[in-house]
Amino acid sequence: MKRLIFIVPIALFAALAYVLFDSLISPPPQELPSVLVDKPAPRLALPPLDAQTQGFGPAQLTAGHVTVVNVFASWCVPCRAEAALLPTLAHLQGVTLLGMVYKDTPGNARQFLNEVGNPFARVGLDESGQAGIEWGVYGVPETFVIDGKGIVRLRHAGPLTQGIIENDILPAIAKARTTS
Repeated sequence: MKRLIFIVPIALFAALAYVLFDSLISPPPQELPSVLVDKPAPRLALPPLDAQTQGFGPAQLTAGHVTVVNVFASWCVPCRAEAALLPTLAHLQGVTLLGMVYKDTPGNARQFLNEVGNPFARVGLDESGQAGIEWGVYGVPETFVIDGKGIVRLRHAGPLTQGIIENDILPAIAKARTTS
């Protein structure tokens, strides 16, 4: 019985240490693989944000050029931070930048775009979050690179930085160009 008094706390500590250590070595959420990578983008038609924009759907994602879809919301602080970098992608030759407003109202999203600028060729509205489910979105911002045939080549969860654009997004765009 006296041995049990010493063994139980040691066993509990070992179990807790294992759980904590395992959470340290698990990949961060932005590195979790997407089921969409190397598969066709969802064949959904998103309505336009408002009268100032056009929505998008399968025709824009399979138009023969690389498309970058950025999922954002007005209530998302990291979205505001990455907004200054999005024109870099919008101005790339042969690349179309599309925006997907996720779980937001048209008025708030329009105000957000008026404040930070609108680099998007088209902006689709996913007010309910249903399209986000089809895309596998679990948070904003998220960015997808899609080749000219409509195949998702990269998913990046989290805000874009200059380093992420240079090291992840631009190489994915270059690769997507060769598969289009």
